[in-house]
Amino acid sequence: MDKIIFATGNEHKMAEIKMILKDIGMQVLSQREAGIKADVVEDGSTFEENALIKAEEIAKIARENPEFREAVILADDSGLEIDYLNKEPGIYSARYMGEDTSYEIKNRALLDRLAGVPDEKRTARFVCAIAAAFPDGTSRIVRGTMEGIIGHEIAGKNGFGYDPIFVPEGYTQTPAGIWMYQRRAFSGEKERAEPSGGRLEEDARDYSGTGVRETVEGYESFDCQRYAWFASQFRKSNRENGRH
Repeated sequence: MDKIIFATGNEHKMAEIKMILKDIGMQVLSQREAGIKADVVEDGSTFEENALIKAEEIAKIARENPEFREAVILADDSGLEIDYLNKEPGIYSARYMGEDTSYEIKNRALLDRLAGVPDEKRTARFVCAIAAAFPDGTSRIVRGTMEGIIGHEIAGKNGFGYDPIFVPEGYTQTPAGIWMYQRRAFSGEKERAEPSGGRLEEDARDYSGTGVRETVEGYESFDCQRYAWFASQFRKSNRENGRH
């Protein structure tokens, strides 16, 4: 296993994933870079189902190319759940109010629907499920959540999507207004970042068993923290389940 293909055409997401996995010792390709053309219908009822559908479908196509028969295929599905709105927009987060509708309009509409709702009823979370399809035909799914509440206004210029209205647990600002990463030297006791307390495990190992260190530094995009967390959980799950 010397390659990872991430089933996405989102260049912004792919750039972040490559930065997060830059020291993994494997070539990381987007679906487009691998020459895979497919418009997968994500008709599952959960984030996990949609991620797995995408990973397995892209894996079938990838395996037809000898170059990718030993590649690991990763796919994700993510979105925002707002409890007061019956977990909307949920798995329809990207398509909420139409795929071509700007997030500024989407965010404003959600805030309008929550007008007058007190903070204790504005609980919400970012959810992401990542599915991995392995060369031996097995697959695995990991899920992570980032808890918080929906703010009362659109705030901040960093981040994207629903970031400007989401206030993470333990913070007073939205991700779009937070510099989530500070550049740190590797020495002594290191800062670790996790999605709900500002700490992320740096010394993960990849599933091939070789030691790697995740160096996620100086990024302003909060989505980078989400993908870094899910990548670390995927690796942790594989170590615990003895996949080498």
